[in-house]
Amino acid sequence: MNAYPRINIHLDTITDNTKNMVSVCANHNVKPAGVTKLACALPEVANAILAGGITLLADSRLSNLKKIKHLRAQTLLLRLPALSEVEDVVEFADISLNSELVTLQALSKAAQAKGKRHQVIVMHDLGDLREGGFFEEETLALCREATHLPGIELVGLGTNLACYGGVEPSNSNQSQLVALARQVEADNQLTLQYVSGASSAGLGLMMRSELPKGVNQLRLGASLLMGIGLNDDPVPNTRQDTFQLEAEIIEIKVKPSVPTNSTALDAFGNKPEFVDRGLRRRALCAIGKQDVDISELTPVDKNIIVIGGSSDHLILDINDCEQPYEIGTPVKFDLSYGAVLQCMTSEYVHKHMI
Repeated sequence: MNAYPRINIHLDTITDNTKNMVSVCANHNVKPAGVTKLACALPEVANAILAGGITLLADSRLSNLKKIKHLRAQTLLLRLPALSEVEDVVEFADISLNSELVTLQALSKAAQAKGKRHQVIVMHDLGDLREGGFFEEETLALCREATHLPGIELVGLGTNLACYGGVEPSNSNQSQLVALARQVEADNQLTLQYVSGASSAGLGLMMRSELPKGVNQLRLGASLLMGIGLNDDPVPNTRQDTFQLEAEIIEIKVKPSVPTNSTALDAFGNKPEFVDRGLRRRALCAIGKQDVDISELTPVDKNIIVIGGSSDHLILDINDCEQPYEIGTPVKFDLSYGAVLQCMTSEYVHKHMI
């Protein structure tokens, strides 16, 4: 018997998207990392990415890297390591992104204790104002310190864009990163393995042949798993139908469109507003705001109107639908990136591999 709510995951689409992106990147001398965080690093999804030709799997959370450490791939921790987790970072991540000397020193001690050599990519902030040193002198100094720490190997310079500040990857800011990387190499007499320019948001720049030579890594997640890049625009040669949510109808009733004497706040502290459409046929589905932001759901049936919901219920207007919905019928929804992330994180949403 089918279990609902569930998110359907098309593994073959992920593999096809990955193959296409690996091929396109190779044409521009870029070797992508495959980011698994959208799928909470489910091993089935990670294997689908590996089947597409990826050799480096990346995730923001150590608990996710633990799920895939047994797979035949290198692992990269995307979120800056916390001091409280450095022992696990050295154990489960081959590479980590870093921006703080105290953290690098702690990683050095942990690596020495385990008899390991931990690789690090130092992050530089090019204006998006998330992680990394903002001033070049600061980043250069951190790189110099990293080269002198036992158990630590400086292997790259990276930056993050279009995640917090909405700064788009450009030829200008990527050229700044390459120039700084060359300075790091000259100062420390080494060759960096990675100049890690951006996420899937940088694919458009690369495909227009505007990504500077020297940027040799992009951290790809959304493009592999959902076929989207900057501003959630579709990426050429990919499909966007990897994920689909199904939620089961548990009630169908004809009711007014506006509650009777609505004066209180809703369960989330908001003052609700309503559109009076008269008496309408409405359906309750067994999923709610605890699982997903319902404003990020798009019904596949275009005649369905998402009215609202509470923690555990989704309320739909099915009055104008041609399909004969009944109790027990699953309703299908397309999802935004944020909605996929929430559904994958919710333990109440079943994951169905296809």
